[in-house]
Amino acid sequence: MAVKATTGRVTRRRVRTRANLLEAAFGVFAAKGFGRVSIEEVCEAAGYSRGAFYSNFDSLDELFFALYRQRADLIAEQVSGALASDGPDLDVPGAVDRVTEVLLLDRDWLLVKTDFLVHAARDPAVSRSLLEHRARLRRAVADRLVRARGHTPLPAVLGDSEGAARAVVAAYDGVTTQLLLDRDVEHARDWLRQLLTALLTDGSTRQ
Repeated sequence: MAVKATTGRVTRRRVRTRANLLEAAFGVFAAKGFGRVSIEEVCEAAGYSRGAFYSNFDSLDELFFALYRQRADLIAEQVSGALASDGPDLDVPGAVDRVTEVLLLDRDWLLVKTDFLVHAARDPAVSRSLLEHRARLRRAVADRLVRARGHTPLPAVLGDSEGAARAVVAAYDGVTTQLLLDRDVEHARDWLRQLLTALLTDGSTRQ
């Protein structure tokens, strides 16, 4: 029993250490930019040694992917939840309103993500891994559109549900890029609402 209790404490401590490293890294990446940050700086910000870092992550790339997964999962959950409440039918304008109201639009995260996109674009292996993570959000949208398609037709120009999901993610990417420049979250939400409504309803609006 004592061994189990000790193991439990070690596991909890490890989970806490990992979470603290991720939180510290997020702040350092947002302030300085990915590619300008060292492992030592992350450790200093978190108050841990390099040994603590390497007991949780092999590299800064691996740490970033852990950060990316956290937020990609959060965004996918937000989108899935906002799209799920209509049952088999899909009230597109209503669902768009719900999605844009809850969707994560955090400028610090966008700064970190954009830095890493540039980094990944120069490294094919990193790029492949990042594409796999980005596909999670697209699948969450596509799965919901597939379930609704028999009741709610999509604009023919988008093709199938996968094409519609790609268009939705592209709209999100475009809006978040603009947000980096104008720093206006409310404008970003309004713009995203308009774009998604136009995309998914053939340009029609609610009466």
